[in-house]
Amino acid sequence: MPKPRVDAVLVQAVIAGALSFAHLHDLAAAAGQSGWKAWAYPISVDLLLVAAWRRLRILRTDGAPVRAAWLWFAVALAASLGANIATAGLLDLDHVPDWLSILVAGWPALAFLGGTLLVHAPGHQTPASASESSETASVERAPARELTPDAVEPAEPVPALPASQPAPIPALPAVPAALVAHARKVADDHHARTGTAIDTDTLRVRLGVPAQLANAIAAQLA
Repeated sequence: MPKPRVDAVLVQAVIAGALSFAHLHDLAAAAGQSGWKAWAYPISVDLLLVAAWRRLRILRTDGAPVRAAWLWFAVALAASLGANIATAGLLDLDHVPDWLSILVAGWPALAFLGGTLLVHAPGHQTPASASESSETASVERAPARELTPDAVEPAEPVPALPASQPAPIPALPAVPAALVAHARKVADDHHARTGTAIDTDTLRVRLGVPAQLANAIAAQLA
């Protein structure tokens, strides 16, 4: 079993984060924020910084404008960097100027506005909704031949048997996994709205597929 090794980058990040956290707390306390409020300020600043950076990466991946994300990233970075510089001896923490107390007192409203705009920006999707959108898109992009009668694999010919033996049930056609996933969402939506399980005819109409394929899908959902 290999020996665990200490990640120097992680240790450095923890130390730097702890120092920045302490500086923000000291500045908030000096500006008149006492008790738990002084501890909440560094959390608010760091969370806004992380949220803006994460949103910036998502927008870059999607090719969307990133100016708003850059703005809130710069605001959070200025708040963090300013607190670290202010506590380096350049500011008398026993006699904080009025303008700094005003900035500290107004930070919660500014951070709330920035976080709300970052979360509810156009095109933002939660992980769950993004996963559902990708699955729906994959079904919509599926070739049309998968949903037409011609694409249904024909059943194997059943050999003739003596009259005393019953004829075997024909094999159901193969169903694409993407179509089964889409049908399961349709069935769940029907059950949530009506309180009853979806029947095969309704499923066939909702999916627009032949009866034989609908029966195969219903068997997969059972």
